[in-house]
Amino acid sequence: MLDFVYDGSFNGLLTAIYEIYYRRQVPQQLLSRSSQTPKLFVREERIITDETKAGKVYEAIDNKISSRSLRHIYYAYLSEHMEAGIWIYHYLHLGWKLGNKLDLLLSDERVHRIHRLSQKVSMERHRLLGLLRFQLLRGNIYYAALEPDHNIVELLAPHFAARMADQNWVIHDVSRDLAAVFNRKEWLATDFTRQHRLELLKEEEYYQQLWQEYYNSMAISSRINPRLQKRCMPQRYWKHLVEMS
Repeated sequence: MLDFVYDGSFNGLLTAIYEIYYRRQVPQQLLSRSSQTPKLFVREERIITDETKAGKVYEAIDNKISSRSLRHIYYAYLSEHMEAGIWIYHYLHLGWKLGNKLDLLLSDERVHRIHRLSQKVSMERHRLLGLLRFQLLRGNIYYAALEPDHNIVELLAPHFAARMADQNWVIHDVSRDLAAVFNRKEWLATDFTRQHRLELLKEEEYYQQLWQEYYNSMAISSRINPRLQKRCMPQRYWKHLVEMS
C-alpha cells in the first residue's frame, strides 16, 4: 500500500494529483503532513510542492471541467477532512471524462461526497459572517477571534475587506494559529499567534457592556428556547461572542 504525503497547501495537493498521473500510480491516501499517522505496511511518498505542476492541474480543472468544480474541490480541501485528498482525486478523475457535466451526476458517490464537504464549508462560512464579533483594540485595530470546524479564514476575508474597507482588522483562527490581516488596502493570510492579553479601548469596553445589556433586556423570558438558540447559534461558537461571555 502507498500513501502520498504533501505539505498541507492547496498547491501541494494539486502537485500530488499531478504526480498520480505522471507516475501512473494511485495511492491509498493523499494526506497532508500535519494529519499523517504512521501505519504498518504502508509506504509513504513525500510530494514536494511544485508551483508549475500545480498550475497545470489548476488550469486543467478550470478549462476542461469547470470553475464550479474548482470551487468545490477548494472548499473540500478547506474542510480538512482526512479523506478529502483522495476523494478530490477520484472526483477529478471522473471529471476528466465528463467535463462540465460532472456536477450534474449527483447520484455518483464521488460527486456527492465532494459536494457534501463543500456545502459544510460554505454553510459555516455563511454562519460566521453573522456570528463574527470584532473588538476595537488600542492602536485602532479591529480584532475578531474564531475557532471554526473548517479552515475558512480566507473565505471570510473578502467579505470584510469590502464591508470594513476603511478599517484595519485581523480575523484570527485561534485553533489553527492563522489570520487574515487587512491594512485598508489589501488582505493577506498569515501565521498568527496571540501572545499577550488583548488591550481594549475604554470605549470598546463600554460598547460591549451596552450590547450585553441590550441583548439581555430584549430577551423575553417566557419565550426563551435554548434548543432553537443552539441550532441557530451553535454553542461551539459562544466562546467568542460578546453577548454570551
